[in-house]
Amino acid sequence: MADSLVGAGLTVEQWDDKFFTEYLTENRYSSEMGTNENSIIQVKENLAKKPGDRINFALVNKLTGDAVTGRDVLEGNEEDMASRSFEVAITKRRNGVRFAEIDEQFSAISLRDAAKHTLKEWALKDTEKLIERALASINGVALATSPEAQRDAWLADNADRVYFASGYAGTDHSAGWDQLDATADILTAAALSAMKLKALTRANPKVRPIRSEKNGRHLYVVYAHPLAFRDLKNDSVITATQREVSLAMENERLFKGGDLLWDGMIIKEAHGLYDSSTYTGEGAGGTDTVVPVYLCGAQAIGAAYAKRWVSKQETFDYGDKHGVAIEAIYGIEKMQFGSGTADRDELKDHGVVTGYFASSTVA
Repeated sequence: MADSLVGAGLTVEQWDDKFFTEYLTENRYSSEMGTNENSIIQVKENLAKKPGDRINFALVNKLTGDAVTGRDVLEGNEEDMASRSFEVAITKRRNGVRFAEIDEQFSAISLRDAAKHTLKEWALKDTEKLIERALASINGVALATSPEAQRDAWLADNADRVYFASGYAGTDHSAGWDQLDATADILTAAALSAMKLKALTRANPKVRPIRSEKNGRHLYVVYAHPLAFRDLKNDSVITATQREVSLAMENERLFKGGDLLWDGMIIKEAHGLYDSSTYTGEGAGGTDTVVPVYLCGAQAIGAAYAKRWVSKQETFDYGDKHGVAIEAIYGIEKMQFGSGTADRDELKDHGVVTGYFASSTVA
């Protein structure tokens, strides 16, 4: 009698491999994730084969000094690369579903397949939430819960990479929000260009754009709050320039349907910011809404994985209940590198220019 064999495509290991591959390619931020320093979201798996509770990301700044010319001596006049470091902490994150035998008469492998879609969607959303929380963080603390003193300290350190649509240039965070007007200070093409100019000129160190894999062009990616994205789509300048964009960008990996292109920036609607970063009762009149927009360059976000997403199965209640779960050990944070004397003194958001805009409505 021949033994019945489980199909190779249904084994636990292959299911997990396929799950992780789809997870990496289908989440909303997948096109911006990569393993090198040219990625908006840099991914590292250093701890996958060794113990540890955090992964270290290194920054080596560009050389900015003048060339040593002619017969001048180079020895002793070499330039300091001013390398810096940033750590991303990791933790276990997991979820699962359970079925009763009377409701789901499946084998264990079929149960995994039935639960796959639900668990994958949850994992995708978990990663998206962590990325959006990282963008909105103030030195690792959620903006919504951070005290005013911490906001002011962050603004003082990041004044060269924070943009208020009103033109406010001080270091009092609440005062900056108070000047935002829902008529004059909404997101426009001109405001985006002003943010880009700040990233390229006033920011110190500069916010480095990424280099397109397709054509070598330099690009920034902008994650806009849905209300700000709505206002931008209504800008006549943007409307007029989008007619030829789809054809020109159809082979650009970073550009997806629904995105906007302006002045070397790909603008994406970050839907999750609506729930986490809509600040009502603010603005010039105290009745408006303040929303964020994040212009991102290389190494804006660090994603550290010690354990990829894997599945687990369990039985309960004398075998009557069957459960399947997924889990990973990872962490995602906005990268910050020190600008002071010591390695991590006076932390700056490395690859992000944060913009604050007003909106007259939350609908």
